[in-house]
Amino acid sequence: MAWIMSDNPLLLPDWPAPANVRAVCSTRNGGCSTGVYASLNLGNHVADNAELVAENRRLYQLLAQMPAAPVWLNQVHGTAVSVLTKASIADTADASVTCEPGVVATVMTADCLPLLLCDKAGTQVAAVHAGWRGLCDGVIEATLAHFARPAEVLVYLGPAISQSAFEVGPEVRDAFISHNAQAEQAFISGNSNKWQADLYLLAKQRLQASGVQHIYGGQYCTYQQSELFFSYRRDGQTGRMASSIWLA
Repeated sequence: MAWIMSDNPLLLPDWPAPANVRAVCSTRNGGCSTGVYASLNLGNHVADNAELVAENRRLYQLLAQMPAAPVWLNQVHGTAVSVLTKASIADTADASVTCEPGVVATVMTADCLPLLLCDKAGTQVAAVHAGWRGLCDGVIEATLAHFARPAEVLVYLGPAISQSAFEVGPEVRDAFISHNAQAEQAFISGNSNKWQADLYLLAKQRLQASGVQHIYGGQYCTYQQSELFFSYRRDGQTGRMASSIWLA
């Protein structure tokens, strides 16, 4: 199994992380939002009722048994990495990293790829939001720059849109291939001069090129599994899931 379903609506990654590393991903279930945001929408930027989102975030923290509220980022599909402490507040970034126990690094997604990272020693964790733009521009590499030894890093690939559902234009394929010719392997021909992109494979290629050897997860599809996940590509107006990691 790549994920373990807990006795609440959250997903727990099945990976050999150190005992003091805690990680979790929300599904769309278990909250109080309604309509297109039903039910555990954690995004406060998608026109959902602010009070309901606040309650969903409280429920998420409670269900995950977090030591503190997640540090929510203002994500912009970039490559900035926020270094978190217990005094941190919302920052504009698409990744965060911390060495402090009790600080909950978190990213939100609804088709983009969330990555959770930790070192084998259990002294550092990170969360990364990787849409195709950030992935292509180097958000993974920017995050790994905060780890002393990439070969000692474990990475979990959380729920994202799968290749069969992710159609992109030729400019996206060209952008990745211009960075690394190997990226051609992550695209298959689609309809009307379009391509089907494999976010999971593109991320694995970047991770491996950076020296990461231990990569897990990467088998869900947010677009196809509508009972579990929000999907912007599928629904347009929709909620957001969260992926979080922290040191106990």
